[in-house]
Amino acid sequence: MEKESLTQLATLSHPQRMQIFRLLMRRFPDAVPAGEIAEALGLKASTNSVYLAALREAGLVTQIRHGTSLHYRAETAALQRLMGYLLNDCCRGRPDLCPPLPVKDGPDIMDHRKYNVLFICTGNSARSIFAEALLRGMGGERFNVYSAGTRPHSELNPYAVALLAAKGHDISQLRAKNVSEFQGPNAPRMDFVFTVCNQAANEECPTWEGQPVSAHWGMPDPVTAEGTEAEKKLAFQQAYGGLKNRITSFTALPFDTLDRISLQAAVDGIGASDLENTPA
Repeated sequence: MEKESLTQLATLSHPQRMQIFRLLMRRFPDAVPAGEIAEALGLKASTNSVYLAALREAGLVTQIRHGTSLHYRAETAALQRLMGYLLNDCCRGRPDLCPPLPVKDGPDIMDHRKYNVLFICTGNSARSIFAEALLRGMGGERFNVYSAGTRPHSELNPYAVALLAAKGHDISQLRAKNVSEFQGPNAPRMDFVFTVCNQAANEECPTWEGQPVSAHWGMPDPVTAEGTEAEKKLAFQQAYGGLKNRITSFTALPFDTLDRISLQAAVDGIGASDLENTPA
């Protein structure tokens, strides 16, 4: 155990290897293509490969092959063992010396109140807007719902707006917003924060006040779809359908019976599920 933990600490002591591991933790439970990791962090492919090999050798990441592409996922069980080693060995198990993270800094998220939920994407023009409209429609009485972008477009995507209107959603409240609107001292305190596109999850985001439950629910970007008008509309329908399935599962969770750890596992599971698109 000690040898494994010391190897892991040495591996993570390298700044760029730590960057990779941090990105994979943000993307968990996704398995991320090696090329996407290199692009997000500005690494050469050969350098990225060496760093991933070191992390894999230390047991901090797992490798999955999809056709000819290699994908990587953070090994969270290894991180838990490492944290346990540090607590028990260095701190001798004394919580007064090494207290656990203050995950209960704010009100208990399992109480019976209206929860604040934020969906983040890069452009805040389609997927996060879909998620905002869907959750507001399905659970507006239980959730205050928001969406934002790390680099938002000035306007919502017209295909997305047209689809939401056709589905009967109220589009009057929807607008593109910067994530900074939800990070100031007067911003609502979030209970849940979800990233719904890969680019936003790859970026460095500050720690949210109150440490909300967070998860990555990545969806293919319909804005990048090419082809005929019908093919483009189909891409938006598929993104809408996939998010609808995830949000349906989310609203069905028994919030009043789940502790924080169980709830985190549940929302991670929703993101990891290969859900079929909801029919039009």
